[in-house]
Amino acid sequence: MRAFAYQSNYESGNLALALAPALTPQGVVEKPSFFRGFAAQPQVLARGLLVLADVAATRYFKYIPVALRDPVLSAQGDRLRAECFSACNGVYARLDLLQAGFDGEIGFGTTNVDIGTELRKALTQVNRGDKLHVNIGDDGLTTQHFNRTENIISMENPIHERPVKMPDRWVRALGNAAEIHRGMEFGFSLKGAQAQAFISSLPSVTGKSQAGWLVPSRLGVKVSRQASKDAVFVSGLHRLSALKRVMTNITAVTFFKPAEAGAAMVVAELPFCRITLSLTAEAWHGYSGEGALLESLAQAQVLEDSANVGKKLSFQSIIEIQRMAEIWNIDTSRAEAALAVLAVSGKLGYDAFDNAYFHRELPDDPNRILKDNPRLEAARKIAETENAVKNTGENLWAVRSGDTDYRVHYNPDQDIEKCTCTWYLKHLNSRGPCKHILAVQLKEGDF
Repeated sequence: MRAFAYQSNYESGNLALALAPALTPQGVVEKPSFFRGFAAQPQVLARGLLVLADVAATRYFKYIPVALRDPVLSAQGDRLRAECFSACNGVYARLDLLQAGFDGEIGFGTTNVDIGTELRKALTQVNRGDKLHVNIGDDGLTTQHFNRTENIISMENPIHERPVKMPDRWVRALGNAAEIHRGMEFGFSLKGAQAQAFISSLPSVTGKSQAGWLVPSRLGVKVSRQASKDAVFVSGLHRLSALKRVMTNITAVTFFKPAEAGAAMVVAELPFCRITLSLTAEAWHGYSGEGALLESLAQAQVLEDSANVGKKLSFQSIIEIQRMAEIWNIDTSRAEAALAVLAVSGKLGYDAFDNAYFHRELPDDPNRILKDNPRLEAARKIAETENAVKNTGENLWAVRSGDTDYRVHYNPDQDIEKCTCTWYLKHLNSRGPCKHILAVQLKEGDF
């Protein structure tokens, strides 16, 4: 993902999106082409891309607009997925463009897509009744002009080589987001006018941060200070404000919540596409520091399994764990752990709406797992140190780290993981287990 050979543009009914070199089933392709044809809903496509641009250019915690980052684009045969994070890394956004919204075939591969400032301005001009020809990739040197009175006109665009920057924290965040999304549960849905009314009621991006339980009601949804059945807690309602771009196009909104209190997810349904916004537990949390994958990464054989499984992936849009475990001839728990490790490298995302992983491919770094998870490396060193982890009673351990002894209460049967260290007292496992709990798990061979 080195550079864009030309600049994305929208001109006279033709949208040309520039792609960086892509990783595909055939290897690296310097000038990829993921799609060429017409969009069934031009305005929805344009506004959906603007939602991603808004998120990528916003720091929601202590609001500051920042330089735009280029979304990750994956072509998976039956859909296109564009993903990005906010500048503060506390909001994950994904636009799923389904095959039904296009009249041509979608390719396979992963790269970055150029959504620059000039394109953002141009996309605001796309209207509901426009006829939009879409060109995603290839050389991007010709555009086609469509209107009622003129024929097709070809013109040349200037070559514009712009470096592509993939923030390293995005790769870490993609892995943590996938694990958090996998634990999401359905909360409730709003349809039609009620869904649009909820989006309309959201505070502006510069507004004061509001938190509360979203509770379904006869009139739609209300914000409450108390939890109730199906309620979903959202910290920082202003972090959903980008959905106002597509408010009039939304047909339904579905709210997801984690098994335990924490992050929240909202999926907006539009004609032929979906937009997912996922929020960290607090506006000041970033996905790159969540630590959600640590326990999966510590399992025995997981690196070997992930390497074997990774070779068999082929940009699938839906990966069902149980079915894949049967194909790969390993048990479900090992398949889950292997997929979690692949998520760390940015090779997998998770779609809570479909309740399945999907395959994307990013440049691989064999050392990324330990580099991005220093707690796991520290836990392994503790577990491998003689007499550093001692059992002192039923479900109780003494763990020596440096010159300090910590007490760990660990009972996997009752889902109890407690420690006396500062990390645990501050986070209570909300950002993954501390290194002392991980050391006990490694020592006991519970993985």
